[in-house]
Amino acid sequence: MHRYDVERYLNVRGAGGATLGPDGRLSFLLDATGTSQVWSVDRPLAWPEQHTFFEERVTFVDASPERAEAVFGMDEGGNERAQLYRLDFETGAITDLTERPEAKHRWGGWAGDGERFAFASNRREEATFDVYVQGREETGDDAELVHAGDGWLSVAGWSPDDDRLIVHEAHSSYDHDLYTLEVGSGELTHHTPHDGDVRYGSPEWGPDGEALYLVTDRRSDTLRLERLELATGEFAVVVDGGGDGWNVDGVAIHEESRRVVYSRNVDGYTEITVGELVAPDRVDEFPAPDLPRGVAGGVSFGPDGDRFAITATGSTDNANVHVVETTTGETERWTNASTAGIPRDTFVEPELVHYPTFDGREIPAFLSTPESETPESGYPVVVDVHGGPESQRRPSFGAVKQYLLNGGYAVLEPNVRGSSGYGRAYAALDDVEKRMDSVADLRAGVEWLHDHPEVDPDRVVAMGGSYGGFMVLAALTEYPELWAAGVDVVGIANFVTFLENTGDWRRELREAEYGSLEEDREFLESISPINNVEAIESPLFVLHGANDPRVPVSEAERIVEEARERDVPVRKLIFDDEGHGFSKLENRIEAYRTIVEFLEEHV
Repeated sequence: MHRYDVERYLNVRGAGGATLGPDGRLSFLLDATGTSQVWSVDRPLAWPEQHTFFEERVTFVDASPERAEAVFGMDEGGNERAQLYRLDFETGAITDLTERPEAKHRWGGWAGDGERFAFASNRREEATFDVYVQGREETGDDAELVHAGDGWLSVAGWSPDDDRLIVHEAHSSYDHDLYTLEVGSGELTHHTPHDGDVRYGSPEWGPDGEALYLVTDRRSDTLRLERLELATGEFAVVVDGGGDGWNVDGVAIHEESRRVVYSRNVDGYTEITVGELVAPDRVDEFPAPDLPRGVAGGVSFGPDGDRFAITATGSTDNANVHVVETTTGETERWTNASTAGIPRDTFVEPELVHYPTFDGREIPAFLSTPESETPESGYPVVVDVHGGPESQRRPSFGAVKQYLLNGGYAVLEPNVRGSSGYGRAYAALDDVEKRMDSVADLRAGVEWLHDHPEVDPDRVVAMGGSYGGFMVLAALTEYPELWAAGVDVVGIANFVTFLENTGDWRRELREAEYGSLEEDREFLESISPINNVEAIESPLFVLHGANDPRVPVSEAERIVEEARERDVPVRKLIFDDEGHGFSKLENRIEAYRTIVEFLEEHV
């Protein structure tokens, strides 16, 4: 089998985040230049036209419903303070709409006539988000403050008659509220009063503007598609998660045609259903689209609802945009993101496994092994832990994973307790005082690997980013005998200093998950890996971005300093022009080349 270096794999491209404009143009994000930029095509697999040429990543693009223009977002150096820009497709002109680089801007969508748009921003106070409406040709302070918020607000779309907005408020990852806002008067109406934690996500206006469709777990462990009648506050279940209780994790509705696309998350794999609202709480189904088996989402309907764009990826399929004929399910791939010359048939499909953990539960995970002759001692294994923690490792394409497999490493991707996708109760199993139970799930995974005939138990690596970086550090300090090495990317080393120094707009949300500084400080100190560094027995590599607004770079600096004082073999790599992760190709190449060198030296 031919071996490719890591740079080759990191040059595998991905296309996604697509939007269908009124002229039939498909605009999307593609990272062909090393960072995601706006590109477009007007027919399937046509040579794409590039429209933005920045060194920084573009984070989204949304086409106007009426004109050959779009709004896109971009931050600077990974600082997540996104600004909004208007792109004129005909002239190529780009206008800075927000002109407030010190503030975050969260896109809320175009009005139906394309004359205005809405967004949420923390311009007024860093820790809170307000709702603004702005004309398409206005800039900066021309934006009208239509609601002054006091929490984590976002805007989820305009009503069919453009007089109201859906406003979503997140109290934590698993506790939300929904409101409607009268744009003219500023009157805000609360529609989801509740006790305890309830999710209300993916809200969409119903065709008549009298109801919202959303996914919620208000009376279920998993998310269901429900209809909320605004006048009465009554809910009706439209679609549940199926007989096995999987989440309905998203919905898109074309108001004029009443056509609907919703998705289920079935053990990590996306199942797409397309249909039409033939009654307020009933969907008649159309034939399903033929998409790669894996993960799909980001639905954008065409103007008439007769077709929609969707991004799909699988473990052996890099991300591309497909266009689906709504009523027939006929599916055609419109983008052709390169695999950098690596044959697609060399990519490896994982096995979905479940391993037992300390309390008798079964932990879902994806195990991938190289398609080569197993070494006599077995394969070294990278245990790759996702972030979040309210996230989920799903079967999408991973360039680094495919490189590791090509290079003779097996990869285990566990969804330890606290992961999303398996119900509210499972996600809560690691909350606050139960935090270290999720680390024990990693230990159980390694012990399960020890019994696998293709695995070398003496060459197991912990690797993860963000919260996954904390999991790496915690695994190395709690169970040092299990690991040959650890790779921590933008990880949390000390929960107290992390919460003290994270962005003001995030602190309350994170305290709801990890515990509060006021009430849980002693516990947070006790589980912070930085206070147990002396237990580490294996080499550690720490990587971070200097502009990280989520996990400050000081977390990396401190864990490296403490490790060196205790003679732990530790390596550090900081990128001055990155934030919470590495968005620029040259930085990704440097980061993962250095990781590969580290693994070759120590594993």
